[in-house]
Amino acid sequence: MSPFNNQGNLYLYEQMSNKKIIKIITGLNNFNIHRIIKVVKTAELGGATYIDIAANPKIVFFIKSITFLPICVSSIDPSELYNCFLAGANIFEIGNFDAFYDKKILFSKDHIIYLAKKTRELIKESLLCVTIPCSLPIHEQIELAIDLEKIGINLLQTEGLTSKSQSLDSYNPYLLSSIQKASLTLSSTYAISQFVNIPIITSSGISNLSAPLAIYYGASGVGLASALTKYDSISSMANYIKETAYSVSSQYDYSLDKPLVYMKTQCIDLVQSKYL
Repeated sequence: MSPFNNQGNLYLYEQMSNKKIIKIITGLNNFNIHRIIKVVKTAELGGATYIDIAANPKIVFFIKSITFLPICVSSIDPSELYNCFLAGANIFEIGNFDAFYDKKILFSKDHIIYLAKKTRELIKESLLCVTIPCSLPIHEQIELAIDLEKIGINLLQTEGLTSKSQSLDSYNPYLLSSIQKASLTLSSTYAISQFVNIPIITSSGISNLSAPLAIYYGASGVGLASALTKYDSISSMANYIKETAYSVSSQYDYSLDKPLVYMKTQCIDLVQSKYL
């Protein structure tokens, strides 16, 4: 039985099919309940699809009691994800690799497959997502995505370390800056989407400007985190989420949009010159 047949997941399936997913990340190492509540309520007001919170059963149980939004938790520990399942979480993601990158700890393709299989054994018929590590070469990212689809993973997420390059073009510095920050995750999304049929969430450095390009590249939605940190008020953050939701759901021909075509060209150039 598909986890999307669950009544609570029908809305998620619809949003993924329409490529309108907006995931709000509260901070996967953020255990401050007051900050989490602020972001959760902001996500509700902004019309987000679901929230991603720390993989802590007590926090999951509490947040479940105050929001109607589906809850995603991320961890590399299958037992931790299972405990969050018991607490009422809806989506389970093998990810949150950032803390390990700082310690020079990397995850191999085989290790990710092992974690995915172990988690699926513990959490049957629930939505299971796997983040594709940006530390892997692009061909291994594609191979991993194909293998994950074969073993029944429901969602994939791409990530990327933010580009440090400051060389901006006079055409539109802010526009190009948005692409530079998201260039790795966008290129991964495009490459992986050519080989799998399961939904992809593009995350890491995504803004309201680069979000439409993620959809154009084959994503079913985007994850927002760092783009919200520059705002202090709930209303400002909610408006930003609404802007992003509008940008990914606007139905127009992207091929005729010169800024997006320019952004695509710049992204390809950056990937080829810096990362391949």
